[in-house]
Amino acid sequence: MTSLWTGLIQVVLLLVLLAAAYRPLGDYMARVYEDEKHWRLERGIYAIVRVDPGAGQRWTTYAAAVLGFSFASVAVLYLMQRFQGWLPFGFDREINPATAFNTAVSFVTNTNWQSYVPEATMGHSVQMAGLTVQNFVSAAVGMAVAVAVVRGFTRAKTDRLGNFWVDLVRGSVRILLPLSIVAAIVLLAFGAVMSLSSGVTVTTPDGQQHVLALAPVASQEAIKELGTNGGGVLNANSAHPFENPNSWTNLFQIFLILLIPVALTRTFGKLVKDVRQGYVLLSVMGLLFAVLTTVAWWAESNPNGVASLAAGAAMEGKEVRFGIPGSSLFAVATTGTSTGAVNSLHDSFTGLGGGVTLLNMLLGEVAPGGVGAGLYGILVLAVIAVFLAGLMVGRTPEYLGKKLGRREITAAAIAMLAMPTMVLIGAGTALSLPGELKVALTNSGSHGLSEVLYAFASAANNNGSAFGGLTATSDFFQVALGIAMLFGRFVPILAVLALAGSLAQQKRHPATAGTLPTSGPLFAGMLTGTVILVAALTFLPALALGPIAEALS
Repeated sequence: MTSLWTGLIQVVLLLVLLAAAYRPLGDYMARVYEDEKHWRLERGIYAIVRVDPGAGQRWTTYAAAVLGFSFASVAVLYLMQRFQGWLPFGFDREINPATAFNTAVSFVTNTNWQSYVPEATMGHSVQMAGLTVQNFVSAAVGMAVAVAVVRGFTRAKTDRLGNFWVDLVRGSVRILLPLSIVAAIVLLAFGAVMSLSSGVTVTTPDGQQHVLALAPVASQEAIKELGTNGGGVLNANSAHPFENPNSWTNLFQIFLILLIPVALTRTFGKLVKDVRQGYVLLSVMGLLFAVLTTVAWWAESNPNGVASLAAGAAMEGKEVRFGIPGSSLFAVATTGTSTGAVNSLHDSFTGLGGGVTLLNMLLGEVAPGGVGAGLYGILVLAVIAVFLAGLMVGRTPEYLGKKLGRREITAAAIAMLAMPTMVLIGAGTALSLPGELKVALTNSGSHGLSEVLYAFASAANNNGSAFGGLTATSDFFQVALGIAMLFGRFVPILAVLALAGSLAQQKRHPATAGTLPTSGPLFAGMLTGTVILVAALTFLPALALGPIAEALS
């Protein structure tokens, strides 16, 4: 009963914090992306990189800028890892090419999958100048794409979606950087570590001396959660007391994970000049999040294993200082966004609880989704929902005054199908290679299937969390997961930008008596059904053989 009330208090505090920040942050982000003036610092950056901030870009140019910047970032980060011995505060050890490729792709795509021990592999220079920089700019890329998609709805008879470089810089300088500074100070005040020392020597009760790794944790932890990145400075991630010291920092980190994705629905409403549209998206996100959190919490509190029943709960792989409520809430938040940070071992969750974390990703991570990616992801599903409604009543579907024809639906379908394609092809390929599985898997049967499916769901959804029973350090898994990350990130981005470009060229159509209202509970229900239906039809067979079979065993 104490655990129940503690968990409920945490949920209430989280909702209060999000409600307090929702309107001011959402409105501020809308002003940031609509502002016609450039800060002096921003003008200096544009001058250095030789960018004209006043030049608008077609969707093709915007997409080329996204791809060019991202792949240049992959190359730079790869080289930093390969030659980290030449950098200050670096380790004099070589990172093999497959791991360097996987890590570079992982951080640039906002996935932050880590197949290495951070404190023993990456020096401070790579961590701070490489990985942490990507934590900022990869999140800013997602926000920029989301805003470009919204401009497709708000602009008419134009082929311009804004300027990627302006959106990238503003997202980093005006939003992510100041919020991260405040968050880092809060984390530092509550006990997170901040040090450039390599470690501290301690003597344990048995008289043995051990070196505890140190790092500039607080600053990197802030953007790790705020930018829905998830890659930890230390191997235990947010289960490590240096990264997540107590229940207060745990709650604050969940708040950071959800903050921008939730507030972006307000930004969307402000930009389209109808805040009710943002509330509809928020209600769908909130309903899915609430249901999944409830199921995960119940599953972990009511386990069906012999050992868990004897203990009274499924506490294996969980920190006592967080308990079932803090662990379940964190797990749903991190898989409902593209964060992937963990404060407990998802592989040790019950069959149903682990299935919730997997399903949360397979829904497309739209509850509430990653920074930027969650907004443009749920907008794609909104387009599909409106299209399906149009088919049922025999009318040309319209959303926010724009008609949805063949080009728009094709682009939305490509964006929607990219992730399932990579998950199913990747998992199927891995399962067809018994030699790889023999080395990588520590479990067989339904749980082993869940581990492989979880890995590719995490990669293709740019999440980065994992079921720890899969050791994905072979060259095959490093490359295969890296490819899933690339296609899972950039195919939807290209598709949604193409959708935005097509919408921006249209004129706005006034609503008529036959126009489907999209600002009320009816459409919210339709959108929720579309989200569930798409995932159910696509992944039900795989889920039935994996987590569902495990939960019923």
